[in-house]
Amino acid sequence: MVERSHPSRRLWPVFLCALPMLVLLVIPLIAIATASSPGELLEGVSHPLFAPALWLSARTTLFSLAVVLVLGTPLAWWLARSSGGRLRWVELMVDLPIVLPPAVVGIALLQTFGRSGLLGSTLEAFDFQIPFTTLAVVLAQVVVSAPFYIQSAAAAFRRVDDDLLIVARTLGQSPAGAFFRVALPLALPGLIGGAALCWARALGEFGATLLFAG
Repeated sequence: MVERSHPSRRLWPVFLCALPMLVLLVIPLIAIATASSPGELLEGVSHPLFAPALWLSARTTLFSLAVVLVLGTPLAWWLARSSGGRLRWVELMVDLPIVLPPAVVGIALLQTFGRSGLLGSTLEAFDFQIPFTTLAVVLAQVVVSAPFYIQSAAAAFRRVDDDLLIVARTLGQSPAGAFFRVALPLALPGLIGGAALCWARALGEFGATLLFAG
């Protein structure tokens, strides 16, 4: 009789190969966590500028997340249900902010909404300025963080069984009803995970915001 080894034992060689990557990811976090003493951390938290900065970050990231959820969910659903060559181009455009340097994204936003930009000159005629405002912060956060939610949401929607949507339609549901009553609840865990990634990326955004919003 062949003795069956425990699955965890068979994974030890894999874990040893993965250990260097794990160490590389964890050590910088440990270093930054131990770089400051508790007293220094308390001093930073009690600084007069800490509370306003925290409130601005919370306000802008939550607003940008809401924008991404409202505008990104329909796009994710379309990506999940579409096919063909044009889909690859749309996915490429959606993913582009992930691979572009943040400084390039900031310059692109300035070229779009700046005074002499593609849309900025028209907005300037109506005495409406976006760069170096709170709205600019939100726009920068939306652009850099939206791909994380859209791709996660599209992947979650692709896992929804088409037969369930067909059954919902045969039972009298409209396309919108089938989406909200069937597809959305089934994809909700993936949407929540994507929203968390989106919010975290927006919270950590600095380069594009610095150039576009100051």
